[in-house]
Amino acid sequence: MAKTLKTFQPGRGYSKDDWDAVDSPPLTDEELAAMRPAQDVLPKAFFDAMDEHRRARGRPPIEHPKKQITLRIDEDVVAKFRESGKGWQGRMNAALRKAAGL
Repeated sequence: MAKTLKTFQPGRGYSKDDWDAVDSPPLTDEELAAMRPAQDVLPKAFFDAMDEHRRARGRPPIEHPKKQITLRIDEDVVAKFRESGKGWQGRMNAALRKAAGL
């Protein structure tokens, strides 16, 4: 949870004038008691849209995902693949697939 700032701190994406323009006193007990749950106030379509947005995030599932494992490989072998540059893990995977006859 983000820490609530009590005083202005420069370099956080807003100016001192912006900071001074905001008046957000703490809620009173009466205001807190009068609050209603979001489900009682917002339309169902809002929550449906939020659910749809959450489902749409991230990569789509793949049929055969890769499996992370721990594997001890000689240091010189790893160094040789790393020397080949970006994507060395994929090239190592391709070499293992070839050695496995896949």
